[in-house]
Amino acid sequence: MRWVAFMPLRANSKSIVDKNVRAIAGRPLFAWSLEQAIASRCFDEVYVASDSARIRDKVLEEFPAGVTVLERSAETCTDTASTESAMLEFKQRAAFDVLCLIQATSPLTRAEDFIAAKQKFLNEHLDSLLTAVQSKRFYWTEDGTPINYDPLKRPRRQDFAGCLMENGAFYFTRLKILEDYGNRLGGRIGIHEMAPETAVEIDDETDWIIVEQLLLRQKLMESGAYAGQVKMLVLDVDGTFTDGGMYYGPEGEALKKFNTRDAHGLQLLRKNGIGVCLMSSEKSPAVAARMKKLGIEEYYPGVNDKLAQLRELASRKGIALQDIAYIGDDLCDLACLENVGFACCPADAVPEIVQKARYVCAHSGGHGAVREVCDLILKMKNSGRITA
Repeated sequence: MRWVAFMPLRANSKSIVDKNVRAIAGRPLFAWSLEQAIASRCFDEVYVASDSARIRDKVLEEFPAGVTVLERSAETCTDTASTESAMLEFKQRAAFDVLCLIQATSPLTRAEDFIAAKQKFLNEHLDSLLTAVQSKRFYWTEDGTPINYDPLKRPRRQDFAGCLMENGAFYFTRLKILEDYGNRLGGRIGIHEMAPETAVEIDDETDWIIVEQLLLRQKLMESGAYAGQVKMLVLDVDGTFTDGGMYYGPEGEALKKFNTRDAHGLQLLRKNGIGVCLMSSEKSPAVAARMKKLGIEEYYPGVNDKLAQLRELASRKGIALQDIAYIGDDLCDLACLENVGFACCPADAVPEIVQKARYVCAHSGGHGAVREVCDLILKMKNSGRITA
């Protein structure tokens, strides 16, 4: 069977202006669940359709590969148009046996959800599938009629089975169901249960604030897992260990600006048995002098191939690349970031680097980014976990 994922995005969201492309926890809203769909490897192709050229360009900027972007008709983007209208329009343009409708307003969706849901769909020979979360709330109609329990025999929460509440994260639909019913659900319907926090769909600013905090905590926990295994920190110099500024006099480069707290962070790592290495494509007397002052011997200036230097360093030290953290801010650092276990970047790194980084600092290069990563590594080394 041909499995295809589809995310419809429209330009004129009412409750939150520019909702679909607005940054949440450092990335456009649509990017979170779309990235997980790609990572799941469940789909033969992943599509996004939008009536906005700006949104289509933003998707291609975030995902230069792995996503096919289509133009969506205005008729399917009105306030009264159903999502099914976009699905039926899409059916005329792409071939599939099973369609996965992904909603951008559920950014907490994980690759594991797509994988488990697909397995359930196949194992149970389903025709369609929805996602839901367990709810142990008591529901009533407006006229005072209980829906899901007997108030005269009010159960304790731990004894109450509750019910499953549709959370709208994604849906699976066979082509025949969509053709026969014009609906995402029909035939033999299954349910994939997701984590409780995924109950929140982003419909207003309050939802936005809640989900953003959950995403930030999720990022911190994931980053912490990788930070805890770091045996060496390797970092770029200009734009990472410095603010990227270069002060020139008549004789050439004279000064660079360093952050004292960044330097102290590196010293703390070394005291805790974690190696430190700096690489730069430039040859700077100012940086060499700073390395000498800090007593850092693993300093490599004038490096044209940083990944080759990194591999040589790892081999010589007997450290796996997965046990190395790397901080960089520009394209010359991209190959290293793609090959280490814990890829980090300053807040002001170029977009291509931000996209690849596992941890994006709150601080800019030369203004505390290095210290931020050092503190995270040490916190995870000492605690072994992140607490809520």
